[in-house]
Amino acid sequence: MSSLKGCILSRAMSQPAVDGNYLVHNIKKKKSPQFEDYLNQRDYVGAITLLEFEHNTSEKGLDADLWLAYCAFHLGDYKRALKKYKAMIMKPECPSDVWIYLACTFFYLGLYKEAEEAALKAPQSQLQNRLLFHLAHKFKDDNMLMGFHCKMMNAIEDQMSLASLHYMRCHFQEAIHICKQILLENKDYLAIYLYLALCYYKMEYYEISQQLVANYLQRFPHSLIACNLDACILFRLYGGKAAAAKLRHFLDMSSNYESDTTWLIRHNLALFGGWETDMQVLPSLVDIIPEARLNLAICYLLQGEVQMSFSLIKDLELNMPLEYILKGVVNLVLGQKIKSWDHIRAAQQLFHFIGSSAHECDTTAGRQCLASSFFLQGQFMASLIYLSSIKIYFFNDDTFNFNYAQAKAAVGDYREAETAFLQIRSDDLKCDWVYLSWLARCYIMNSKANLAWDLYLRMETSANSYLLLQLIANDCYKMGQFFFAALAFDILERGNPIPLYWEGKRGACVGVFQLIIARQESSQMLKKVLCLLRGREHQHPEVAYIIKIMLKWANDNRMAL
Repeated sequence: MSSLKGCILSRAMSQPAVDGNYLVHNIKKKKSPQFEDYLNQRDYVGAITLLEFEHNTSEKGLDADLWLAYCAFHLGDYKRALKKYKAMIMKPECPSDVWIYLACTFFYLGLYKEAEEAALKAPQSQLQNRLLFHLAHKFKDDNMLMGFHCKMMNAIEDQMSLASLHYMRCHFQEAIHICKQILLENKDYLAIYLYLALCYYKMEYYEISQQLVANYLQRFPHSLIACNLDACILFRLYGGKAAAAKLRHFLDMSSNYESDTTWLIRHNLALFGGWETDMQVLPSLVDIIPEARLNLAICYLLQGEVQMSFSLIKDLELNMPLEYILKGVVNLVLGQKIKSWDHIRAAQQLFHFIGSSAHECDTTAGRQCLASSFFLQGQFMASLIYLSSIKIYFFNDDTFNFNYAQAKAAVGDYREAETAFLQIRSDDLKCDWVYLSWLARCYIMNSKANLAWDLYLRMETSANSYLLLQLIANDCYKMGQFFFAALAFDILERGNPIPLYWEGKRGACVGVFQLIIARQESSQMLKKVLCLLRGREHQHPEVAYIIKIMLKWANDNRMAL
């Protein structure tokens, strides 16, 4: 009768996209003071505008093209940068370093094979080593990765690449350690504070991350990455409305550039509910932003299109904990829907893997995963240990209360289970058969059989109402609440006159009579019991004898019937 609902599935599981890669694209040559000001302020839109003006009026050639490509790259307009670099390598006088810049552009476009081919045509350099290091990670080639790792130096760019790899592998503490070591001697390297903020955000230290982002934005208010991260933090702390308002201005500011960054902003605005609906935006972003695939799977799941959700994540290569969790949730919902133990077992294993991992075992999500894993194995006492430890954070969460109440009921703590069930506000959950059956059982076990009967009376006639009637009949009989057991068995017997139902009804009626004699039940109940028995004498000869005994006792006790 138990059914694990959603596990950690909620709107809070949706993942705003944040950018954590780190590659350094070199500046080749100084330009005008005005251009340098644009670069120092990270105002690449202004820099490109100035370059285009100069390009159209006076200065032309490879140097201007290099700067245009450089600014487009750092603005996130990788397609424009790619076009520039491809045009440059076709010229005889093109510097050989352009090959590594082209490779970096391929990398950010997700064209990893092309990036590797271009990088190997470039002269050996630390930038080439860093890029091949990241490509080895993308190719999941640990031997190649360690080879490039050995060539890393103490240069800031190399150390930041190491920090980036730790970040992408969810080793956030290691990434933070590298960043802090660099900051000890380079306190004015403000961008590193932003990388720290990314790490703290991933570790769910939102207030620390927010302070670091705020300090960065004071210096660089036009940074889309920083503003996006700030909006993601607002989403976590205060919800989508505040986060969406934060991003609208920056989407307008970057609307002239069809870049990875602007798509990231569009993705998050859709997620925050402040621009377009998820289903209008997310499908077009599935192959551009990794989080889009996960969030689209969540959208399908929330709409009940479980097969569509499963098709999106079934072949997903799992790296982040939330990817494991989402795949577990989808397998769980699909398994419960089609009654597939293979899917449910897969979900249990995914939850256990995350919940028992060193990095997640003490997080809220990790404890939810272990609780879910034990729940699916029927180990409800173990599940409650973890659910109880995080209950304070989910007091008003319907899904949590639903699972917590089931676990409490399964171990016999019906009073607390009833309280948790009654805290649920979702109409969909309140109509769920699992909710109704467990709440009815809790009422009966807490000597409130009349409330369980009210649940039955409010149900429309269906297979589930028949099952609830059986549950009330049997549980009320077991708990000595014989009158409601008699009512339930009476309806069951009238619909299907088999000996089992008659015997239950007969025993319940006699049980009510015994309680009346012991003065534990109102004598007025005797009239109702007699009404249930009368009319059955021709089918069950013993009815006449039972009625005769009851009437004699009523007469002896001067009770008017």
